[in-house]
Amino acid sequence: MEFNKIQYKKPFYPVTDALRKHLSRFSRQSSLPFSYEDLTRYSDLIPVLSSEGEDTLWYSVLYSPSENETIHENLLSGYRLLKGSGDRTKHLRIESIQYCSFGNSKPFRIKVVNEINDNHDYYYVKKADASRIYGLELEEIFSPDKVSFLVGGDTLIEEHIIGIPCDEFIKNNRGVLIHNRLRFAKEFVKFNERCFTRLLGDMRAYNFVVEITQDFDNVQYRFRAIDFDQQSYEGRKNIYLPQYFKDNIELVNLATEMLSKEVADQYRREEHVAMQKRYQAAPLRMRSLISRMRNDTISDKERVDTLKKDLARHHGDNTFLVFTNMADILVKHLEHQLSDSF
Repeated sequence: MEFNKIQYKKPFYPVTDALRKHLSRFSRQSSLPFSYEDLTRYSDLIPVLSSEGEDTLWYSVLYSPSENETIHENLLSGYRLLKGSGDRTKHLRIESIQYCSFGNSKPFRIKVVNEINDNHDYYYVKKADASRIYGLELEEIFSPDKVSFLVGGDTLIEEHIIGIPCDEFIKNNRGVLIHNRLRFAKEFVKFNERCFTRLLGDMRAYNFVVEITQDFDNVQYRFRAIDFDQQSYEGRKNIYLPQYFKDNIELVNLATEMLSKEVADQYRREEHVAMQKRYQAAPLRMRSLISRMRNDTISDKERVDTLKKDLARHHGDNTFLVFTNMADILVKHLEHQLSDSF
């Protein structure tokens, strides 16, 4: 098997006025009390180590005393906006602010603590990138899971997606019998198909999480994407298939072991039907999003040309070859994948 390799970081694409109108229409636009740049004015960074003493690629962020109180107050206001509560009670506080220099979005992770019961929550502050926003919106439309996010100016805030990063899950369970291995394999097949169908790329094991639910008689799993930067950006078809990343080979091997081709195809069809139903519940949102995407730039000509050729071969449809933007490629690809919906 030839594994995917991504050599270059994706550039940031600005949020256009047209996309902002879409976000406003669907309650994703907000006047945030702070900006991403405000959080970059820190005075010091301290590496955060794991319980085993390993580098986590995260840093604790320290601010000067003159700025610390204002930043914490504004971050709490942003959290309330994200949760939709508008609550001005005093029992919430910012426990920590951490920064990650790894990856495209270079996020800040904010830990919010409820002082009444010591319960805590996280959310993230990132630079607003059009590719990621299209990815988040397509997640809203086609995924069984939803992600709450808001955009204000050049800043994006997102809720925390609960789960174990899949690379950590694989490492910690290597050689251990996973409960309900069949369900685990099934969910990877469905996740693989979901990413390919909506053209979400770069789903290496650290870019999605394993959500574990204890059912009354078994353990259930679900895979959830946490990185949406590579929405409809890359040129090669296989970048949109998690099965072609070396990090995921153990998941591929498990699916091969547990599922016959006929059963795997059945699960793919089930996922197509589920995605069809989700699309049918949000046609206005989808049309609004695609109309913005058609007139936007979220990739370059070389990648557009490569992807349309790859998908033309994959689907046996030369219609792809006339397209000049990722939106038209995505729509035609969806027509083939979910033929009854479009």
